[in-house]
Order: sequence, then C-alpha cells, then structure tokens
Amino acid sequence: MTVERALRGMAGSFVLLSVALGYLVHPGFFAFTAFVGANLLQSAFTNWCPAMWLFRRAGLSDAGRTPSPRA
Repeated sequence: MTVERALRGMAGSFVLLSVALGYLVHPGFFAFTAFVGANLLQSAFTNWCPAMWLFRRAGLSDAGRTPSPRA
C-alpha cells in the first residue's frame, strides 16, 4: 500500500464516520467533516499533510518509489 492510498482510505473513513456521527449522535460532529475536507483541500495545494508524515514513518512508500531502508 502506498502513502497516497492510505491517506485516501483514512480520509474517506473519517468523512463517513463523522457524517454518521453527525446524523445519529450530534450535529457538532459535522465540524470534524469540515476539518477533514479543509485538510484535504490544503494538502492538494501544498502536498503536505500530517497523516502522510505518519504513514511514511510507518514504512509506507510514495507512489512509484520503494521505501528507503531503515538504519
């Protein structure tokens, strides 16, 4: 799995979860949906996202690259 695929999977899961919680539990959870959307939008322009850093630290590679060996 690549960083990009993991990021899309995580973002999609968070959006679905927060929409369900906003509908079933409390409308305040829709703020989390907006946060995920804003983070996706800024990462489209900056190519930086905290989750991408975490996925790289976990050993996932970028698309088209092999992971670098750990020392």
